[in-house]
Amino acid sequence: MNGIFMLFAVPFSIYHGEVAKWGILNAGIITISIGLLLYFFNKPKSTNIQKKEGYLIVTLGWLTLSFTGMLPYLLSGAIPNLTNAFFETISGYSTTGSSILIDIESMPKGILFWRSATHWIGGMGIIVLTIAILPMLGIGGMQLFMAEAPGPSADKLHPRITDTAKRLYLIYVILTFAQFLLLKVAGMSWFDAINHAMATVSTGGFSTKNASVAYWNGIPAVQYIIIFFMFIAGTNFVLTYFALKGKVQKMFQSEEFKYYLFGILGVSLLIAIIIYFFQDPNLQTTIAHPKVYGNAESAIRHALFQVISVVTTTGFVTADFTMWSFFATGIFFALFFTGGSAGSTSGGIKIVRHIVMLKNSFLEFKKALHPNAIIPVRYDGKTVSQNIVFNILSFFILYMLIFIVSTVILTILGLDIMSAFGAAASSLGNIGPAIGSVSPVDNFAHLSIGAKWFCSFLMLIGRLELFTVLILFTPFFWRNN
Repeated sequence: MNGIFMLFAVPFSIYHGEVAKWGILNAGIITISIGLLLYFFNKPKSTNIQKKEGYLIVTLGWLTLSFTGMLPYLLSGAIPNLTNAFFETISGYSTTGSSILIDIESMPKGILFWRSATHWIGGMGIIVLTIAILPMLGIGGMQLFMAEAPGPSADKLHPRITDTAKRLYLIYVILTFAQFLLLKVAGMSWFDAINHAMATVSTGGFSTKNASVAYWNGIPAVQYIIIFFMFIAGTNFVLTYFALKGKVQKMFQSEEFKYYLFGILGVSLLIAIIIYFFQDPNLQTTIAHPKVYGNAESAIRHALFQVISVVTTTGFVTADFTMWSFFATGIFFALFFTGGSAGSTSGGIKIVRHIVMLKNSFLEFKKALHPNAIIPVRYDGKTVSQNIVFNILSFFILYMLIFIVSTVILTILGLDIMSAFGAAASSLGNIGPAIGSVSPVDNFAHLSIGAKWFCSFLMLIGRLELFTVLILFTPFFWRNN
């Protein structure tokens, strides 16, 4: 499948008369050949995949994708450096959106399409796509879905896991096509529209322009369309499925969706007030630093865009939010640790985990007053088991520990403390733009080789929700019993 998507990029290069078409074509042929060899000569002896094998297959599958996915960059000469090519590839598949490209617009169109396609492939998870076709190979997919599905639980739309995967991808395709059409009508070129549709629905953030979506600051309709689809992409796809079937009330029955919706609106309003009343009116106006001072609509639009972009971990930018005062920058840095809804394509900690942790914390106050009382945590009207609560608390503690350790490591690898904070939070949360020297108007090109490989590792474990990858480094995982 990876190789087939590479071949889809070839016509774009042919249409624009690019030499890169041969490199992309060869990459596709090589990748497809590797896949066929593995299929015919490495058939599994047993079709019963257990959880242990599921974790291993998911991790190795993503690594294989990443190493084959960088072939179009290397063979076309667009990114001849191995480290940079791998960084750009893992950033694409993990839907992080961090980039080492200094001049995006000078890249071949075929490469830009492939770059956005890595987002689209990784967005819902290539393993979920594989689950839809695994029955053809005689292999069950439940264990793989549990290891890959975003969030603390895997909600199912249908009793059969393969049908669930098919329905999820049907929603994914519908949203992508709908956004593509709307962006084209709003004023984007057809090439920009398809690339930004793939990058939005996957909450990836790769753009075809150096200024990202700030390039269309003069066309508010384009930015409002992207705002809407970023919001939908950060919503639990199960809820989106029910909404498309006309059961919109199910969305507002979800605690997570209500926190997600009203949290975004509240923070966006606060940011809009900051940049409307307190942004320096003498700030130099550029395409990346639009003057929103004194313009209510512009202030609301840019605030809403950037808040949704960070919360959903999409990473598109319409302005450099680090220029909106230290207070605004602090708010955005805090948003790096929220994440979208469980069951969405967004990364990060996920809102449902925050809800459960907050509820558990308040219950601890009650238990302090009534030590003999048995008061369970309730979510969406149902009791949350202690095992799930402990799992969420463990995830959060591990997430924050990794963030702190990663920040220290990145300072050792040459980054200043602010940039290390930003790069660690951005890579682990699959966000993209951060603070310091990796702000929305900068990129990751200046990082050392070691820092780029380390950030690549953070992107991988962040995309696969920590445990899926880190469990492979535990000694008991490799024991037979």
